Amino acid sequence: QVQLVESGGGLVQAGGSVRLSCAASGRTFSRYSMGWFRQAPGKEREFVAWMKWSGDTTYYADSVKGRFTISRDNAKNTVYLQMNSLKPEDTAVYYCAARLGGGEWLADREYDYWGQGTQVTVSS
Repeated sequence: QVQLVESGGGLVQAGGSVRLSCAASGRTFSRYSMGWFRQAPGKEREFVAWMKWSGDTTYYADSVKGRFTISRDNAKNTVYLQMNSLKPEDTAVYYCAARLGGGEWLADREYDYWGQGTQVTVSS
């Protein structure tokens, strides 16, 4: 069982940066691949970024590639999402998710554990 708690969201101006954190409980965090998803008002939840449990492989949605960076610190049981050059269309609730193993999971249905989400609002 893994519990995830996101933090770091808030209000930021377009062009600004925000770093989200997702703290995980449990002693086997290093064995979990992690994903970030987001859901804007009136829209379905969408994939943002993924990192393999080993930390050596990542994948990004085209909409955030080059602007967002996923990273992890297994010693702190934490995964991060650094978001730069933010745009108003990045406004959403951001969720982290976890699944044991190393598959490249890009769909939300493939994840077993979810955080409660953190709101990011980008003003124009």
